[in-house]
Amino acid sequence: MNLSLLDPFAVAKEYPDTLIQTLAYGHSTQIRFSQKGDYLASGLADGIILIIDTDTNSTIQVLRDHTRAITSLCWSKCGRYLLSSSRDWKVNLWDLSSCKVIRSCNFECPVWCSVMNPANKFQFVAALVDNDPVFVDVENEPKITQLATSPYGVENPPRQSTLTVNFTPDAKYIFTGTSKGWLNVIETSTAQLVRSLNVCGSNIKNIEISPNSAKLAVNSSDRIIRQYTMPKLEVPVGEWEFELENRYQDAVNRLQWNALRFNHNSEYLCASTLGATHDVYIWETALGSLIKILEGSNDELLAVDWNYRKCWIVASTMDTGTLFIWSVVIPQKWSALAPDFEEIEQNIDYEEKEDEFDYVDEDDMNKQIEEEGEEVDILRREEVDARGFPFVDSFVIDSVPVSE
Repeated sequence: MNLSLLDPFAVAKEYPDTLIQTLAYGHSTQIRFSQKGDYLASGLADGIILIIDTDTNSTIQVLRDHTRAITSLCWSKCGRYLLSSSRDWKVNLWDLSSCKVIRSCNFECPVWCSVMNPANKFQFVAALVDNDPVFVDVENEPKITQLATSPYGVENPPRQSTLTVNFTPDAKYIFTGTSKGWLNVIETSTAQLVRSLNVCGSNIKNIEISPNSAKLAVNSSDRIIRQYTMPKLEVPVGEWEFELENRYQDAVNRLQWNALRFNHNSEYLCASTLGATHDVYIWETALGSLIKILEGSNDELLAVDWNYRKCWIVASTMDTGTLFIWSVVIPQKWSALAPDFEEIEQNIDYEEKEDEFDYVDEDDMNKQIEEEGEEVDILRREEVDARGFPFVDSFVIDSVPVSE
């Protein structure tokens, strides 16, 4: 009912523009929305993970096992499982039906980040500090497969380490970024390096692949975000072409970019900043033009995530860990429910029509309604919401009272 009151032109807007709320639930270091967007996982500096209901902005679960700051979070598609990595050298797989760790893997060094296999919740890839990345299967006993760091087809490459990893949405390939600016492509089924691309000469900090597998964004320490066209994953790897579409940078303030996120159809890209300004930048990916700067934070921004179903962008600050939420402020439009409803700015004297309140036979009225239109089906579930996104079933997390 509430969605029906919204202005359809405002609802169609694809990116947030207004700071609507701030949340202070501990010092947040990592944030990630579930696939449906109904829950937000917030990893804190002390190792605690909070599950926040995005409808009420209240904490419904507290996950305790890590002892140091959370470095990455990743949801399963169904919303029941959560993968977390921490500076305590450990990666945990949580079952949110019981809110307990069902699988855990300890390493001999800190973990930069870990990403769950979209096709198998018991598999993940992790980037380790001063070590090669690993592909891990924890369905039974942990099986660790070491992945290559040196670029494909390069003789005597300089010594380098992998800093970031990511899966393609179809889980067929793993993309990794090295400290020397190489983008490596690894086949998931064989764990073999099959392609490399020299992006830049500095650290690759983030690799972001759009949900529709159309675009690829690479964030590096040279203060430039490079946007590529994703090759068609169904063609052989040897025929892939990475076409550089846009380069995003702030030549005036020389900003470093911390985290990246595409929206659902890769039309927009947002990035959090580290430097002179404390904002979130949003670009249009087709032309590479800056369309919005989300302001409001007084602190440098760290992690960022985009909830396209609610049209939210959330970013965490570096010093305090406060969460800033930007959204679209949509005025309610009551005429959406009744076409003959007239909205007025101030009270007026209403003149009653002669036959306006005359008695009308109920049978005649029902007959007129039947002639004017079809019967409304109130039992069948709608397939899409007010913004055109399909409804998806997602796991419902039980809420428990959370002590302060």
